Amino acid sequence: MKIICVGRNYAAHAAELNNPVPQTPLLFLKPDTAQLLDGYPLFYPAFTKDLHYEVEVLLKICKNGKHITPEFASDYYNQVSVGIDFTARDVQRECKEKGHPWEIAKAWNHSAAIGRFVPIEDVKNDTGAIDFSLTKNGETVQQGITSDMITSFDDLIVYISKYFMLLRGDVIFTGTPKGVGPVQIGDRLEGFIGKQSLLNCSIK
Repeated sequence: MKIICVGRNYAAHAAELNNPVPQTPLLFLKPDTAQLLDGYPLFYPAFTKDLHYEVEVLLKICKNGKHITPEFASDYYNQVSVGIDFTARDVQRECKEKGHPWEIAKAWNHSAAIGRFVPIEDVKNDTGAIDFSLTKNGETVQQGITSDMITSFDDLIVYISKYFMLLRGDVIFTGTPKGVGPVQIGDRLEGFIGKQSLLNCSIK
């Protein structure tokens, strides 16, 4: 499986980091070794002093496809979860200043926390959108709703499949809302869709 991530898909998040909103989806990949499943701890990496959480809604691809057209895009995913794109912000900042790629800030071992997947139809609100949030030590630190995304789920499927063949089991991180922030050793993070807890992760 591969992990495909979408950057700056919420305008307010782009603004909080003083980044421009991209004209097309900003994509980057994480290897399968980045996966961190629900309930497992994350050990604070030695190469960063500024580790940040970024909560996101995840899509799980349910069948293989490429060059997918809009009318069929929703056929390629039927489960969602919540995840955390852990980011070494100081490392990312240094890479960006040098004009270098920033995989070492985002694609390291266990940098992609992935919650338990549930049927998408079970978690949509009355408007068809998905509410999601992250708590740190019991206090809400990030909240989002998928209707605020710049590029929708279906449009992401269409765009991504132009460049990467989607395989069953692949996971798409669809972007984070505003409110990203640091974690420290001893913190406990919990991710929710609606009021349903789907991800627990402690920082060791």
